[in-house]
Amino acid sequence: MTLKITTAAQRPELLEPLWAMPDTWPEYVQNDPIGWAHFARIPAVFPDFVLIATDDVGEVVARAFSVPFALNVSGRHGLPAAGWDQILLWAFSDHRKSVRPDTVSAIDITVRPDHLGRGLSATMLAALRDNAGAAGFAELVAPVRPTGKSAHPRLPMAEYAALTRPDGLPVDPWLRTHVRAGGVIDSIAPTSMTVPGTLAQWRTWTGLPFDTQGPVDVPGALTPVHCEPDHDYAVSVEPNVWVRHSLV
Repeated sequence: MTLKITTAAQRPELLEPLWAMPDTWPEYVQNDPIGWAHFARIPAVFPDFVLIATDDVGEVVARAFSVPFALNVSGRHGLPAAGWDQILLWAFSDHRKSVRPDTVSAIDITVRPDHLGRGLSATMLAALRDNAGAAGFAELVAPVRPTGKSAHPRLPMAEYAALTRPDGLPVDPWLRTHVRAGGVIDSIAPTSMTVPGTLAQWRTWTGLPFDTQGPVDVPGALTPVHCEPDHDYAVSVEPNVWVRHSLV
């Protein structure tokens, strides 16, 4: 397969098939309030930082979203604990206030389900690095959602991220891809994505009863979801792993 990667700015006609492309994200993740408010706006506001991959017949098979933001400014002390959510807030706030960006953050790399296992995630990550570098940025950062962590929801993220194979590379496949691409694990973002909801919403999102006080293991979730039946809500607070990619 010959892959063609272009930006949304170069080929805006691909936005409709991009949004129609199926993905494997858990439904509850798509109900993160900050993501709900901002994610779909990325191609319109930052079209030069959205990459779209098409195959030999022109079908969209992968996407990679990123956003420019200002990291090295007063009031921002390193990569944020609130990870993915905070970066979206910073990027759109900086754009609105005309704050000059100095860093690019990856936001999403998604491969069409029938093309998984072909190395496209690594290809899209390399393309994000190249795109940010070509735009004059010295660093790409990524609040990585480790793909294997859902099999170990009770294990703290710091312990999971530190697990390595005999060759020294991370046990987690997605973290391993980032490290192989030149990324360096920096820190944990403990509150990277927060998804609150009523019990009825969580039952709809997961098919689980959500009728017991305390942690609930949800398929696909990186950590247990906290359930409060007496107060009719549950909340997921997922950690990510910050990875830095130097582009110089």
